[in-house]
Amino acid sequence: MKIRSVVFGSVVAGSLLALSACGGSSGSSSSSDSAATDTSVVTETTIPEIVNPLTGLPNTDPSTLTRPAMVVKIDNHPSARPQMGINQADIIFEENVEKLTRLAAVFQSEGSDPVGPIRSGRFQDINLLSSLIKPLFVWSGGNEQVSAAIKKSDLVDLSYTVANKDGGFRRDNDRSAPHNLVAETTKLWTLSPEGSTAPPAQFSYRSASDAAPSTAKPTAGVKVSMDGVKVQWDWDATTNEFLRLQDNTADVDTADVQVAVPNVIVLEVEYTNNYSPTSKTLGGGKAFVFTNGSLIEGTWERSDRLTPFLLKDSSGAVIKLTPGQTFVEVARAAKTAVVPVGTNPDDVKFL
Repeated sequence: MKIRSVVFGSVVAGSLLALSACGGSSGSSSSSDSAATDTSVVTETTIPEIVNPLTGLPNTDPSTLTRPAMVVKIDNHPSARPQMGINQADIIFEENVEKLTRLAAVFQSEGSDPVGPIRSGRFQDINLLSSLIKPLFVWSGGNEQVSAAIKKSDLVDLSYTVANKDGGFRRDNDRSAPHNLVAETTKLWTLSPEGSTAPPAQFSYRSASDAAPSTAKPTAGVKVSMDGVKVQWDWDATTNEFLRLQDNTADVDTADVQVAVPNVIVLEVEYTNNYSPTSKTLGGGKAFVFTNGSLIEGTWERSDRLTPFLLKDSSGAVIKLTPGQTFVEVARAAKTAVVPVGTNPDDVKFL
């Protein structure tokens, strides 16, 4: 987005000094007065607005502009709900794991103290998250092969074993293990390696002057069959957000606030089994982008893990999101059921 700013130039103002010339005989004098009309020089300039890289929203805290992205692996087991921090994340990726899903919540513009419950990493996290460019990776371990792969990657290891005390890790006594490990983003950011930088933008955002593309179609929402979780997003025209339900229940955080975002992206990917389900997020596939009350069907492309997903509509144009939070469903193919406008979501079956 851009703002228009009117800058008034210095006023070239004031009458020029009257010049007096004295000469000749006594008592003889002459004078001439010259005056310039006051003028105002008005210039107009367009100043790019400083925005947060992962939301496209105006930045209100300059101290956050240079800090790195932080990814927290958040448990989505029924015993881990409600979670902490899910409404503060800039981007959330939902991944299939073993008969359930897990959330990779990306924080940058704001944080959450506490955040969690925190669980283990997966092989798929390395490719999925590397476009954030050396993000802080907050997790609680994994099997030997996964742990070794993550530690060799360029994800910055802030696991429970590495950042235990300094990262504010603790057990929540109101929950049962292993669904009770939490930490604090404020403390975790202090552990950023020297030279850490802010992530690049992961998506393109439309400005206030951008018209909706011709490929956009009004929608009432979508149902996505993830592994072990039935995810539903309902468009709310009052708040201009999609409201999240899972297993027919409103998905809320510990403050009893329902997860609501302006953007939902469903990426259809192939999953392989490499100790656990592993998404293939390099290459390309079908994409469903829900934004501004509309659905834009298209494709995703990604040539290497350091490059963000490129979303294109059926005409080949880059899909632009609404500035704000984004929730990404990393789904299996043919598991997306769009809810047409005017249709009761209950009448649309999960695939």
